[in-house]
Amino acid sequence: MRAVLLHEFGGADKLVYEESAPEPMVDSGEVKVRVRACALNHLDIWVRNGIPAYKTPLPHILGSDIAGEVAEVGASVRGWGKGDEVILYPIISCGKCRFCKMGRENLCVEVQVIGAHRAGGYAEYIVVPERNLLHKPANLSFEEAAAFPLVFLTAWHMLMTRARLQPGEWVLVMGGSSGVGSAAIQIAKLRGALVIATAGSDAKLERCRELGADCVVNHNDPGWHKQVREATEGEGIDVVFEHVGQAVFDACIKLLTKGGRLVTCGATTGGEARFDIRYVFSRELEIHGAYIGARAELEQILPHMVYGRLRPIVDSVYDLKDARAAHEKLESRDFFGKIVLRVP
Repeated sequence: MRAVLLHEFGGADKLVYEESAPEPMVDSGEVKVRVRACALNHLDIWVRNGIPAYKTPLPHILGSDIAGEVAEVGASVRGWGKGDEVILYPIISCGKCRFCKMGRENLCVEVQVIGAHRAGGYAEYIVVPERNLLHKPANLSFEEAAAFPLVFLTAWHMLMTRARLQPGEWVLVMGGSSGVGSAAIQIAKLRGALVIATAGSDAKLERCRELGADCVVNHNDPGWHKQVREATEGEGIDVVFEHVGQAVFDACIKLLTKGGRLVTCGATTGGEARFDIRYVFSRELEIHGAYIGARAELEQILPHMVYGRLRPIVDSVYDLKDARAAHEKLESRDFFGKIVLRVP
């Protein structure tokens, strides 16, 4: 099969397009999916660079956000047939540990993220357990469908589950032009919140406004945090949606009002944050981590996609063979929303 393989960790030049990669075999309870599109995530860069936490085996196929068609079903699989259009829940869990039994598969003791711990969607075919399949919304193209599972699931888990966002609250979305940021703006507005989004250029700020942001701030301005506070008339932020890490963490803590919540899912500028603990206890602040989300949450999102209340934002589409160029664009940060690989 056609696939992009990683035989050694490193830069985008380590991605190798091959025409005759081994095709995965289907076992009982599994489904083979013909991949039609796979969206890129910053996770792909971390894995490509060899982040130790994932212990990724080589050679490896990247890609966590996948849309395609059922190609073959294994024994005991019921309810799915050849040609069914699907998206994939990006986490494979054991189904037996206490976290799985509580519906928190993202915390499974044997958790596997597709495209990180095991082969992903930069390929013609992928095999996953039946439970990972969900019906693709018919109103979305394969490219659009691949652009929403991981980022919208993560943003929903952060805002709705972890931060318990309420209507009328102020939400600060750091990096609103990213895939997860553009999802967060939409989810926060769907919830009835007031949204301040940051981005790094006038063009990106305007796109954030188009998605529903009530106020936009350029985070490259040294006084960005003062502008955020002024937008709330000095009241401060109820929920900070954060995935930048070290460079902004202290400022984000200080922007929280009493009872405020900060929720984070990433650390693209570094993982060692310094902040004043006194703000945390004197204002009764909450700091939450978020790791993707549960399958049930993805099912909650699907109707909003079907009826157009939420929509994936596709910046650009590349053919599978051009994965290196797609990675270079992702690393350039010169995009808005999601970059997608098409698998024709």
